[in-house]
Amino acid sequence: MTHPYARELADFLRARRSRLHPSDVGLEPGANRKVTGLRREELALLAGLSTDYYQRMEQGREVRPSDDVLDALAAALALDNEERRHLFTLAHAARRPMPAQVDHGPERVPASTYRLLQVMDTPAVVLGRHLDILAWNTMAEALLGDPDDYPPDRLNMLLLMFDDTRTAERRCQDWERQALDYIGMLRTAVATDPTHPRATAIVGELSIRSPEFRRLWSRHDVRESVSGTKTFHVPEVGDIDLDWDTYPLPGNPGPVMLVFTAEPNTPDADRLQLLAALHATRKRPS
Repeated sequence: MTHPYARELADFLRARRSRLHPSDVGLEPGANRKVTGLRREELALLAGLSTDYYQRMEQGREVRPSDDVLDALAAALALDNEERRHLFTLAHAARRPMPAQVDHGPERVPASTYRLLQVMDTPAVVLGRHLDILAWNTMAEALLGDPDDYPPDRLNMLLLMFDDTRTAERRCQDWERQALDYIGMLRTAVATDPTHPRATAIVGELSIRSPEFRRLWSRHDVRESVSGTKTFHVPEVGDIDLDWDTYPLPGNPGPVMLVFTAEPNTPDADRLQLLAALHATRKRPS
């Protein structure tokens, strides 16, 4: 049976190879070319490897590349720092036998993290390694909606983004970029445990029912932490532009805190505070 890390490494190499064009690396494409990306033999030549050796890597066969080989591949594929670390993580894991038993117990949020969430005056949620929403504060509830309205197994950023009842959101200009960021974070998590049942369930479900997800997932993009700007369309107060950032929490791999902030003393900050006040009024017992 193919080692799961070797299979993930093979898929990553194919995706990165197909991203490069001959002109990107100073090669002439030729007249009868049938592939848009680099051929295996071209990449092997650039990395100083035999074509047979590289082909076996892309087939997920029993190959244990040295760090020097990985360095050569990273250079030939023009990988950025995150992609290079991903390559090394997968290859190093593929060298080791799979452990007989892996702890797949539930992720837990420390009490101190819950306390931190409650004293923050800006929306924040804690995401598990597979982007499950583990905890949130009242400001996040005001902005994003009440997580208690969803079954626990549906509280996942990717499942919510690709939810068929929320397809109107996909017309937003930044939707695909944010989806790629979350998908890249899940890819990084998969590199630490490609057989984790939660990752398998999420990727399996979305691959079956969403062509958009299949297209974006096949890119094999990776992200360790992400940030950006998002416009929230809130009927009660109007549009709110917020910056969002992710901050790693203790653990390896551990959860991350996703925090939304507004520029101080701006209409966006005022709208966010107004939204929080309206939410507090709605939640106050009568």
